Amino acid sequence: MNLGRFVRATAAVQPGAEAVVAGESRLTYAQLDEASDRLAAALMDRHGLVRGDVVAVLGWNCAELVITEVALYKAGLVRAPINARLGVSEVHDVLADAGVKVLIADVDHIDLVRSALASVTVDTVITIGGASDLGISFVDALASVERRAVDVECSEADTAVLHFTSGSTGKLKAAVHTYGNRLALIRKSLMHPDGYVGPGGREILAGPITHASGMPMMGVFRAGGCVIVMRTWDPIEFLKTVEREKATHAFVVPTMINMILAVPDVGRFDLSTLKHLIYGGAPMSPARIRAAWKHLGPVLTQGFGCAETTSVVMLLSTDDHRRAIEDGDEELLLSCGRAIFDAEVRVVDEAGAQVAPGEIGELAVRGPDIAHGYHNEEALTAETFRGGWFHSGDLARYREDGYIFIVDRKKDMIISGGYNIYSVEVEAALLQHPGIFDAAVIGVPDEEWGEAVKAVVVPHPGVILDEVEVIEFCAARLSRLKKPRSVDVVSSLPVNQNGKTDRRAIRERFWTADGRRVA
Repeated sequence: MNLGRFVRATAAVQPGAEAVVAGESRLTYAQLDEASDRLAAALMDRHGLVRGDVVAVLGWNCAELVITEVALYKAGLVRAPINARLGVSEVHDVLADAGVKVLIADVDHIDLVRSALASVTVDTVITIGGASDLGISFVDALASVERRAVDVECSEADTAVLHFTSGSTGKLKAAVHTYGNRLALIRKSLMHPDGYVGPGGREILAGPITHASGMPMMGVFRAGGCVIVMRTWDPIEFLKTVEREKATHAFVVPTMINMILAVPDVGRFDLSTLKHLIYGGAPMSPARIRAAWKHLGPVLTQGFGCAETTSVVMLLSTDDHRRAIEDGDEELLLSCGRAIFDAEVRVVDEAGAQVAPGEIGELAVRGPDIAHGYHNEEALTAETFRGGWFHSGDLARYREDGYIFIVDRKKDMIISGGYNIYSVEVEAALLQHPGIFDAAVIGVPDEEWGEAVKAVVVPHPGVILDEVEVIEFCAARLSRLKKPRSVDVVSSLPVNQNGKTDRRAIRERFWTADGRRVA
């Protein structure tokens, strides 16, 4: 098998059709096929890569990242995407842990790359947007070889992507996506009418295509549609793009919908071509869902998935939204949907047995798109992937008709604006503050971000803490996304029966009145 064949097949039947729009760049299928062939050949012939070698990518959304993904599939290589908002130490950790041979990065991140490479070595750096002292430019890499049709035979068990995300200790971990997992993702995107983007269809990918927002891309290419890649997020630019490009689909996180709804007179934009606005990755209140339905049209679809599932495993379809909003099944707005196609979803007890409808248990998933484990993390793999099931750490209940309702998380992960943030990482920064004796970090409801990071801190005796100063202290040690948005100062933190800080008790008073705990 080779996933790059899907682009080649579409290019054969509609070579002049538009495949990619990214700012000023526009690629037909013929151009995408040729550019990805050239990059694949350059990586193999000029830089000596062979099937299974690892290539890392780091940069803002652009056409070159799309070309790179297709090229790596064609060459049977492993892609290690790096979040463009990570810091030097985190980029270093990815490069070292993945054993990266080639790094493809944009010039905006070249200083970050230079700092990371001071303590880890990669064989080759290719820069998007021009040459640098670290390596050749992307354009020169493509021009360095004659085009040939690269088509390396892969097995379904071969690793395709090392999908890095924060772990429960704050350490980056990588879910291992095989070529079989990625094939299942493509197949699923072709099967559901809400996600199918065929000839004439045009889907906006609004978030980082290195991660979740890029998941639909190969399915679109297989079906013959067009992907429209936004370099960075801006709500007004998104609305203009829908209007200008006549987009039929879009993939966003709820924070983006919140920002769209905040645009004055959003109705002045022509959104009539939009058929499906697919959202997921963070909580979204029923009130905001209703507002989006009213102002953006009857186009909402919610997907539920994570790094370990490769693709969406549950869907609350546009018809489900209509049933909830227009036909009176209001509880559905609290649901993340039902399992779709070959994904199996259960709510289980500690022994792995399915609980009864309405009872709370842990969400477990299995299917051909589920990762088999984590890279270089045997203990975590054994803990999380048990008996053929991925145990998500989400606590849930289900209705007899199969709709799943997430009610809490066993892990202390916060999802803010679609990004995963772990409490322990923020707590570690807080405990470096000379005036803080103890700290707990939780996610609290936020209409814009889904969840916001809140720090609950205990000062040393006699110390008076200033909220703004504490936030600035954290901002100097963490990425902007991870710093607390608010700080509560208390005399003590509650503890559980084991003497450990009881984050659930702290969290409860903030979530009790919200109705919906987690998307």
